[in-house]
Amino acid sequence: MADLKLTGLTKSFGAVQVIKGIDLDVQDRDFVVFVGPSGCGKSTLLRMIAGLEEITAGELTIDGTRANEVDPSSRGLAMVFQSYALYPHMTVAENMGFALRIAGVPPAERDQRVRAAADVLQLTPLLDRRPKALSGGQRQRVAIGRAIVRQPKVFLFDEPLSNLDAALRVNMRLELMRLHRELNATMIYVTHDQIEAMTMATRIVVMNAGRIAQVGPPLELYHHPANIFVAGFIGSPRMNFLPVTVQGSDAAGTALALPGGGALVLPRRLVARAGQALTLGIRPEHLRLTGGPAMFTGRVQVAEHLGGLTLLHVPQPGAEALVVQMDGAQVIGAGADVALTADPGQCHLFGADGAALA
Repeated sequence: MADLKLTGLTKSFGAVQVIKGIDLDVQDRDFVVFVGPSGCGKSTLLRMIAGLEEITAGELTIDGTRANEVDPSSRGLAMVFQSYALYPHMTVAENMGFALRIAGVPPAERDQRVRAAADVLQLTPLLDRRPKALSGGQRQRVAIGRAIVRQPKVFLFDEPLSNLDAALRVNMRLELMRLHRELNATMIYVTHDQIEAMTMATRIVVMNAGRIAQVGPPLELYHHPANIFVAGFIGSPRMNFLPVTVQGSDAAGTALALPGGGALVLPRRLVARAGQALTLGIRPEHLRLTGGPAMFTGRVQVAEHLGGLTLLHVPQPGAEALVVQMDGAQVIGAGADVALTADPGQCHLFGADGAALA
């Protein structure tokens, strides 16, 4: 396997710059996931690593060697695309071994590699079938097997599960996580689905408008988002955001005025002046019903009963509706009046520039 290093990487299409100076280290055996909204540049960045898009400026190194000008076929990388792109007239074994045949690998070695990859992917009984006789998940495993037999330094995945139904997506996520462990592989994976990112990655790279918003382990990004964009993107349902005003800050904590007239004291001192406008972030699972002093009150507009959990949507004056995540055993419906509170230690604050405040 291999290390990758991206230094000041940029990509422009004419006058439009879509990748705006990316600095990133991918360590050997990492499972790095690029995640972000559509159009943020994650697939373009992956294609630059693969050599399918020319690097406008900056440097890409693979195992310490500059790779900007290296032909894609010589970089030691293997890419799995969103489309399976299997040859319909070839069997599973022929599809998996095609690149090796083109590369002139002897038939005996080619067969050995194909059978080894098929064993790992549980495709051995299907080697003589053609793609039309396979399910979507099986076809995707064949596409992954085609990459495995090349024994690449790094696996690149460009939204490989987006064509699968929900159940198959879950199964394939588990397959990829197992493969990462069994192959001791370095993997870079692109998705717009933050659940895929949270469940599979050793490190997540959150991208926004061609830049990296934050890099780190999944739970670090979840519990300590660097800015309001990451806080809102990582987590499902997304974090609640409310406008608040600083009333004062001293050694005892920071007092905030909440929309609707409530108040909150955070147990930390901030460099903030009275009257300063900030944004308060609270994750849905950190809000709870209370019979005592309440931070928020309101009438449930929508109740989503999802079995194991229930989501309540509670409108707030001067702010977006709060989403409250509750245990599904608590039966509360639309029209119910609720009082809500949260542990101040689990609340987040963001400044006018969107950066998290320590």
